[in-house]
Amino acid sequence: MKYGKKKRLLQKIDLSVTIALVMAKVCEITGKTSQVGGGYSNRTRATQFNPVGKVRRQPNLQKKRIFVPELNKTVSITVSTKGLKTIQKNGAYKTLKDAGII
Repeated sequence: MKYGKKKRLLQKIDLSVTIALVMAKVCEITGKTSQVGGGYSNRTRATQFNPVGKVRRQPNLQKKRIFVPELNKTVSITVSTKGLKTIQKNGAYKTLKDAGII
C-alpha cells in the first residue's frame, strides 16, 4: 500500500487517544523532512564545473515511547532530536497537543 509523502494513517484507540502511523520520514512534532544538498567537493569547485549529483540529507529521527502523565498513557511517535528537546522544554502533553497527536 503506497501513500503520499505526508499522509498519515490514523487509527483510533480508546475513543480519546489517536496513534499516528507515519509512512514517510517526517518528524511528527517539528515536521522536519529530508533535504537535497549539493555534492561538490572543493577540488571540483577549483577546477571546472563538474556536476557529481545531489545528496539527500535525512533528519535524525528516533522512534520513542513517551509517557503522558495527564492522560496516564504512553504514546509511540517518530520524532527528531530537536523535537525531543521541544518535548523536554515544554512538556509532553502541551507539545503533543500542539502537534495534533493527542
